Amino acid sequence: MHVQPGRIAIVLKGYPRLSETFIAQELLGLEERGLALEIWSLRRPSDRLLHPMHRAIRAETRYLPEYLYQAPLRVLRGLAAALRAPGLSGLLRAFARDLRRDPSANRLRRLGQAAVLARELDPAVRHLHAHFLHTPASVARYAALLSGRSWSFSAHAKDIWTIPEWDKRDKLAEARWGVTCTAEGHRHLAGLAPEADRMTLLYHGLDLGRFPAPPAGRPPRDGSDPADPVRIVTVGRAVEKKGFDDLLKALAALPADLHWRLAHAGTGPLLERLKGVAAETGLAGRVAFLGAKAQPDVIALLREADLFVLPSREAQDGDRDGLPNVLMEAASQELALVSTRFAAIPEFIRSGQEGELVPPGDWGALSNAINLLARAPARRQELGRTASRRLRDSFSAAPGLDLLARRLSDPAAARPAGVASGGDKAAG
Repeated sequence: MHVQPGRIAIVLKGYPRLSETFIAQELLGLEERGLALEIWSLRRPSDRLLHPMHRAIRAETRYLPEYLYQAPLRVLRGLAAALRAPGLSGLLRAFARDLRRDPSANRLRRLGQAAVLARELDPAVRHLHAHFLHTPASVARYAALLSGRSWSFSAHAKDIWTIPEWDKRDKLAEARWGVTCTAEGHRHLAGLAPEADRMTLLYHGLDLGRFPAPPAGRPPRDGSDPADPVRIVTVGRAVEKKGFDDLLKALAALPADLHWRLAHAGTGPLLERLKGVAAETGLAGRVAFLGAKAQPDVIALLREADLFVLPSREAQDGDRDGLPNVLMEAASQELALVSTRFAAIPEFIRSGQEGELVPPGDWGALSNAINLLARAPARRQELGRTASRRLRDSFSAAPGLDLLARRLSDPAAARPAGVASGGDKAAG
């Protein structure tokens, strides 16, 4: 499928980020479908490593001033241009309403960033698409109001559950359309939208063409040999919602006769605390914290592993995962999965079929699931093959990318029926 629309501006919070492979996959997939993109990021990334897909994306990346005082001339030029813009009165009405409900410096910063964006956008850009419903959508919305362009958004996880309802309602009322990647998020946002069909369920899926075929076979490790322990892998930022502290508790509770090793790939604010917990509980010799890893290194870890574990849960501030891409990446290598019955994870993993799910936060149940699968190589092989088959059959990225390319090529077209994805065709 190839389309030739006008240019589309993609507004992101921080780009590129190693942990947001689903965004890189989408941008590259849209370019492959003929869309001309430009990327606008609200801040520069702190990641040292890049995903290979980032190097393949042709779109220029431009950065808005993260803090307005850092680029006073750009901001002043943007505000001066805004005074002459035909959409100024509509923007001021919306901004005044927002400022009454959110009288914060961040709200003022979004206005300044939007003024810069509206002034500096390529005149060929006729539509803005924001990834994440919180700050990127605020900037895209204000810039669209000011410049008379249309806009849309992709909502994911934290951005749905941690912003006020009034903010979501206003954005849903003004955006042309929105997509979200979980059935739970779709139900919530469709219930806030002026028309339910303004929202579409669109799983990210996985572009399997970018992954190697699964390994031909894995050694039948069962944890009985101290010289050849069961290899457990987990991947993700060290943040509360990933539940890695639950994983360490679960590992500490495993029977003494089970021999295992854990490798964690990722960085994050809680990493040092996790290392301390591992040392305090006597696990340091069996747990390797590898830090940030490029995608080829992550795939190599998955191919060498026996079991993948991701104990996601809700953080205290409401942050949560959607459907973590790394679960699908592990499934692409026919790796047995253990995760939690939380967020959109059960939309991909059906407990007992593609993997084993336990209640979020229940480290005892997690320990039991790990123990049983660590001792059962044949069962792990069965679960891994079933997860890989479900990924291929129902969670390919191509259908979702095709639909998104059509929507972006004609954002004013009639809205779809509310559900369209590479996954099961049901909003739930």
